[in-house]
Amino acid sequence: MATYAIGDIQGCFEELQRLLAVIDFDARRDRLWLVGDLVNRGPRSLEVLRLIKSLGDAAITVLGNHDLHLVMLAAGCSRQRADDTLDAVLAAPDREELLAWLRSRPLLHVEGRYALVHAGLLPQWSVKKARKLAAEVERALSADDYRQMLAHLWGSEPAAWDDQLEGWARLRVIVNVMTRMRFCSPAGVMEFKTKGEASAPPPGYLPWFAVPGRRSGDHVLVTGHWSALGVRLEPNLLALDSGCYWGQQLSALRLEDRRLFQVDCASA
Repeated sequence: MATYAIGDIQGCFEELQRLLAVIDFDARRDRLWLVGDLVNRGPRSLEVLRLIKSLGDAAITVLGNHDLHLVMLAAGCSRQRADDTLDAVLAAPDREELLAWLRSRPLLHVEGRYALVHAGLLPQWSVKKARKLAAEVERALSADDYRQMLAHLWGSEPAAWDDQLEGWARLRVIVNVMTRMRFCSPAGVMEFKTKGEASAPPPGYLPWFAVPGRRSGDHVLVTGHWSALGVRLEPNLLALDSGCYWGQQLSALRLEDRRLFQVDCASA
């Protein structure tokens, strides 16, 4: 049995199939950990969703910002973007089943000393605290009135966490931390405009994982979201977005021995 963590797929179904062949994945014995952003931009989001859903307990995926955008779009709470490639999902006969499954995925999965999350965690949050906060969002997404949450979800304010936050603002910050964050200040104020290299942060900010004293440093965080960061393997960070959609690679890391497997991707 092996556990393979896979970076952002973003609808690149052909590359995912090739990567699963390279690692000789067998759902009867192996498991997949997917860092989120299963869908969008790539050409075959529908097939990706169907495949991952069909794997049942053999595949664990957390929600990424593109996954949430699809859920919001289907609920009428977001506008279609020029580079969206989600029409096939929205028109599929099994659309509602797929969307309900996607909406029920966690924001954060914790197992042993590993924590799987799409973007990252604020330096002030322990993994234990982050798991409790993620559960608040997950309950709201699973509620009968989940559309109310989605209608208030998007936006970049508040830009920092406060334990006294309530309502939609509280849930919005949690979602932004776990699905959108790249840079933050040492005090935990997030900056959402910069998407480039970790070595060139905006003044006053750091990559979230580089803030001294990060409280989640006692776990190994498995993440994606940041294609400009690329694959980054550190004692307490496994970043796996290797830019598949951008014509680079799709990556899988075997957690048991940190062996990296990659397939080349067609240029977008």
